[in-house]
Amino acid sequence: MNNQSPMLRLWAMGKSQHKRLTAAVVSAFIGVLLGMAPYFAAAQIIIGLISGLTDPAFYLKWCLIALAGFLGRSLLYALALSLSHQATFTLLKEIREKLLAKLPKMPLGTIIDTPSGQLKQIIVDQVESMERPLAHLLPEMTSNFLVPVLIFLYLLVLDWRMALLSLVSIPVGMIFLMMVMKDYSAQYEGSVQTTQKMNSAIVEYIGGIEVIKAFNQGKNSYAKFAGCVRDNAAYFYNWMKSCQMPMSISRAVSPTTLITILPVGWILFRSGSLPMETFITTIILSLGIAGPLLAALNFTDSLARVGTIVDSVDSILNGAEQIHKETPAPLSGTDIDVSHVSFGYHQGNEVLHDVSLRIPAGTMTALVGPSGSGKSTVAKLIAGFWDVSQGTIRLGGCPLEDIPLAQLYSQVAFVSQDNYLFDTTIRENIRMGRVGASDSQVEAVARAAGCHEFIQALEHGYDTIAGGGGAHLSGGERQRISIARAMLKDAPVVILDEATAYIDPENEAIIQKAVARLVKGKTVIVIAHRLSTITSADQIAVMESGRILAAGTHEQLLNSCSLYHAMWEAHIGAKDGEQND
Repeated sequence: MNNQSPMLRLWAMGKSQHKRLTAAVVSAFIGVLLGMAPYFAAAQIIIGLISGLTDPAFYLKWCLIALAGFLGRSLLYALALSLSHQATFTLLKEIREKLLAKLPKMPLGTIIDTPSGQLKQIIVDQVESMERPLAHLLPEMTSNFLVPVLIFLYLLVLDWRMALLSLVSIPVGMIFLMMVMKDYSAQYEGSVQTTQKMNSAIVEYIGGIEVIKAFNQGKNSYAKFAGCVRDNAAYFYNWMKSCQMPMSISRAVSPTTLITILPVGWILFRSGSLPMETFITTIILSLGIAGPLLAALNFTDSLARVGTIVDSVDSILNGAEQIHKETPAPLSGTDIDVSHVSFGYHQGNEVLHDVSLRIPAGTMTALVGPSGSGKSTVAKLIAGFWDVSQGTIRLGGCPLEDIPLAQLYSQVAFVSQDNYLFDTTIRENIRMGRVGASDSQVEAVARAAGCHEFIQALEHGYDTIAGGGGAHLSGGERQRISIARAMLKDAPVVILDEATAYIDPENEAIIQKAVARLVKGKTVIVIAHRLSTITSADQIAVMESGRILAAGTHEQLLNSCSLYHAMWEAHIGAKDGEQND
């Protein structure tokens, strides 16, 4: 946990814009000082009137001073806000860029464990909420706090008694404000949590609307979604209700400096211990203490939120990264060597135990086993989605940690049953396999993947929008586009994670042909629950409970591995049942 104050951490984040922010603070400070000129001018004019002064030049001079102060304050205030906003929006852009650059460096498990609604709130909402502290709090609150201090010091020079009297109402008002602020940070953190919960519920409800309708769970699912929305609204309502009374009293009491200044000042004036000029100046200047101070206190809620906001941003920026070398590694082929690997997604929860497996270049290796045996984990570790806890994985003779992530990802094409399509054209979804590929190259791989015919049949052909997650396409169509994307990437290592699971027989036949073209001449790792699709693999590794029980060809395992034999018998029985149906 970072013990540095939130404002200092926020200031550190804004390092590239310190000059602009400092200039904004100085401009705002000078502007507020100039804004006090009308108070001094008013005091002098009143003194002149009481003294019976009739010289027009005297009054004109102080009126011009008041006007100059007002105009100076307005211009410098506008300059300060201009500078601070330029700096702030540049910083928000930089922070979002850092967050988005950080996410690919973090282990995929961390990203998966974080609800998408929470990531959206941090990157979009909470970063946006930093605008007020940076653009307004730094220049305005700083200057508005300093000016009352300077006025108080000036009043001390005039008459220390009147200076102290000018502050009596402010501490009383602050007592009520402290009633609100004592647990404001905790309350704001709670509001962030309830909002994150609501955002996650919204994302879940919208993302699962198809399943909700299919299984007639609209009432229950909507109740959960609506409950989160009501909880969020109730939290803010109750929070604001608890703040309303003390905040109102604080704002009503703090500016009432004249309650003490007028009666006591009059007594001192009548007794002859307080000059009239000092009395009047004190009255006028005391009115200028509470205004800037209350303006500064308007930012107390932003100040209280800064800690939670910065913690949320830091949770990503300071999150654990996959540590890989930056210098491209000299790979000698695409042999894969998994040596004594143990791994757990969470500390103390190991899912792989001393796994060793060698995959020669240009061969096909299948990983089979019961659900939860660790097949997908091994494949994703090879693809570099996580770094291993113990042991080593080598590609082309180099440990994965010695291969830059960009180089590693360029070596591997990963196709799963849940490939994601972006809400852009089908052409651009395929082109993501190799940015810069020509339209003819995109269409060529689409033909090879069995996509071209159905794409051409769509209303806008290759320019048809796939929809978020590929929602406008069927499951088989999405899978074929994903395979086309992998073909275009043309990576030497291909990992197929149950790529044909849940696909209907007609689509499976097309996809199997596309996969055959995709893996030709590659080093292939296949995870499949249909054993009949991997009987020709060069080797099959049988996994159970995070360990490799045996490895060999289909015939060898039938004779030597009881688990594989039982899985095969169950698979053949299931196929016979399908045929009989």
